[in-house]
Amino acid sequence: MAKPAAHELDDIRQELEAGEWLSLEDGVRLFESRDIHTLGEMANSLREKLHGRVAYYNINRHINYTNYCVLRCKFCSFYRPYPKPGVDGAAGQDASNGGYELSIDEIVAQAKAAYARGATEAHIVGGLHPKLPFSYYTDMCSAIREACPHMHIKAFTAIEIIHFARIAKPRLLIEEVLTRLRDAGLDSLPGGGAEIFDERVHGEAFKSKVGEAQWFDVHRAAHELGIFTNATMLYGHMETPAERVKHLIKLREHQQESLEACSAHFNCVIPLSFIPEGSELSHLHGPSGLDDLRTLAISRLMCPNIPHIKAFWIMHTPKIAQVSLNWGVDDIDGTVVYYDITKREGQGTTHQEMGVDRLKRLIVEAGCEPIERDTLYRRVIRDTNTWRIKDEPWSVAYDPCTGAHE
Repeated sequence: MAKPAAHELDDIRQELEAGEWLSLEDGVRLFESRDIHTLGEMANSLREKLHGRVAYYNINRHINYTNYCVLRCKFCSFYRPYPKPGVDGAAGQDASNGGYELSIDEIVAQAKAAYARGATEAHIVGGLHPKLPFSYYTDMCSAIREACPHMHIKAFTAIEIIHFARIAKPRLLIEEVLTRLRDAGLDSLPGGGAEIFDERVHGEAFKSKVGEAQWFDVHRAAHELGIFTNATMLYGHMETPAERVKHLIKLREHQQESLEACSAHFNCVIPLSFIPEGSELSHLHGPSGLDDLRTLAISRLMCPNIPHIKAFWIMHTPKIAQVSLNWGVDDIDGTVVYYDITKREGQGTTHQEMGVDRLKRLIVEAGCEPIERDTLYRRVIRDTNTWRIKDEPWSVAYDPCTGAHE
């Protein structure tokens, strides 16, 4: 009887079953393999080993406080140049190019409206504004904390943190910026600004932005201070598969350092699908749905020490996010409500909201059990008009019918 032929990915499967970390060569082979079914099966196997058939979502509210930015990244369709002296609206709104900056009162009003409807998280990021003082950001956190005592404030990418250190008077160390923000109410950091950790890609697509070393400096300092963070990878523009894999390996290695030495670490990896429209790279096609699934699955396999892989439905589309729940992903993010950075799901508007019923339906249809989480992946328990975190003594009253989002 003839001996069955070895499958091209059998050795990688054996490494995974033995609990070994995949190499750069393994990751590139997974990107090059045409056997997408085995790739999805392996990623799903690891996902189930970590989380069973649970899939997470949360009730959150994104707030973009300004789109004025001193950077000019080619992949970005969000930024606007700050108006020059004499241009109408220079105090906060430039109608000629769609630029804006929100007052702290406006930001708090958005957070309060979401909190009143049961949101557990405010996700806050913006451009690198050339004029706002560091006190704007600490005052923002403290005002939200006062108005929404139990809302988790996840705010400011590593790039923003470095910007704050530079604009503070006198200048501050990264650790000092993070400590002051934490004392004002900041709870955790999102993972934005990582893009692709590669000098060639950095030079071609976002050369004015700080690079890999400084991004990791911020997250290292945050973990040492007990502040949990996330990590992203923006893919599908001018990077190679090998550069994607190297990026994931660097995240994995940093995570191991944090797990061994710090009280905090990366909660999840969020691969972000590049959307060319409106950017200086609009001539590129961007990733296909199959490339999205492949990248999400490989992210799960390359980073077994990072607990969660998130498919951000805003950038992947709800259907790809749903399918990915069987390709290594265990989280499809949340209600979002407002998102100004890309507008794939908003058809050109900033109102990009998914209701809880639809989030749960997508998860159930994928064969998973929907679990509402908070930002730190603790289970949220809801009664008719209150929510609380499992094992916490407090609860928050809310009215899901209060107000309406823009």
